[in-house]
Amino acid sequence: MKARYQYRIYPTVGQQQSLAQLFGCVRVAFNDGLAFSKQSGQYPGVKVLSGRLTEAKKTMERAWLGDVSSVPLQQALQDLDIAYRNFFKSVKGERKGPRVNPLDSKRRQTGNLLVLPKQHLN
Repeated sequence: MKARYQYRIYPTVGQQQSLAQLFGCVRVAFNDGLAFSKQSGQYPGVKVLSGRLTEAKKTMERAWLGDVSSVPLQQALQDLDIAYRNFFKSVKGERKGPRVNPLDSKRRQTGNLLVLPKQHLN
């Protein structure tokens, strides 16, 4: 039998700032990897994205990524890799559950309501 514990933390102001900086850097690493993947038209893999992250840390505009630990940044790239693999497995029908179709340009948005063609609602 496994025991389960629940904890609540109350970070100090300095810890809150450090966590906010870390989470912001993780978000930037994930979004940069996603943008590069979309720009190149194919998913390049974790090794290529990790190299690009290392190069980005050396630039002036992304030098602040070096202020935080590299472990969460690399984990963000691993999470992006898992998300891509799961999506493509779902498109191929290799995952449990309903098959996911890639979205096409036939969707339209009216106000706050997104209307999809009937083929996506199956």
